[in-house]
Amino acid sequence: MLLHRSLTVADGVHFYLWVGQGMNSNSVVLADVLDGDKPHILVDPGMAGSGPGEKALDSLAEAMAGDGLRLEDVGMVIGTHSHPDHYQAVDEVVRRSGALVALSQVEYGFLQGPGKAIYGSFGTDSPSVVPAVLLQEGELKLGSSNGRRIDVLMAPGHTPGSICLYLRETKILVSGDVVFPGGIGRMDFVGGSMSQMKDTISRLAELDIECILPGHSSQAGPLVSGKENVVRNFQMVRMFF
Repeated sequence: MLLHRSLTVADGVHFYLWVGQGMNSNSVVLADVLDGDKPHILVDPGMAGSGPGEKALDSLAEAMAGDGLRLEDVGMVIGTHSHPDHYQAVDEVVRRSGALVALSQVEYGFLQGPGKAIYGSFGTDSPSVVPAVLLQEGELKLGSSNGRRIDVLMAPGHTPGSICLYLRETKILVSGDVVFPGGIGRMDFVGGSMSQMKDTISRLAELDIECILPGHSSQAGPLVSGKENVVRNFQMVRMFF
């Protein structure tokens, strides 16, 4: 049984909604954005296994195959942050695909320090892979053939080095655990900061966004679609502050 539901939100932007019982994140695949024979970017691979008997990564690979995409053709894995439910499967994705891994420079430092202890609470080891790309604020250079622009936005608050990805052509925000439909990411984990989250939300709310793809969905919905709904969602989450 598939534990992910596939939603194509724009040409080449595939949103994989986690519908299993265990802890895991949604994932996003940006198809055909890299040069070479491994052209896909996978954002937040999630966990290799989630609840009892839930092979989360295998489910993601099957859901991707339904869209004509192969996990083995992923050339880069990007973590919005290093929490296990978003990032634990990165070693296995690299084993299957040989993909490069990208994580923000601040977040990798956090993972090697206090962030590593969070993996123990999930009953798993922290990933062993060393990111080949340490992200900072600015445009992600993808190569010459795709013509798309992806901006990396530093978005601390949930973790010190959280990032969001802003897809300029489609006005899509891949938000990780920063902003959800009707809510924001928790700040009571180690490394969380209310003041940083407040600044991050204020900054993101100024962007021209048509769709938010969150790391987790909520009772308010799987994602936030439509500019008016995005504006309303930011107004709602600001009430947290």
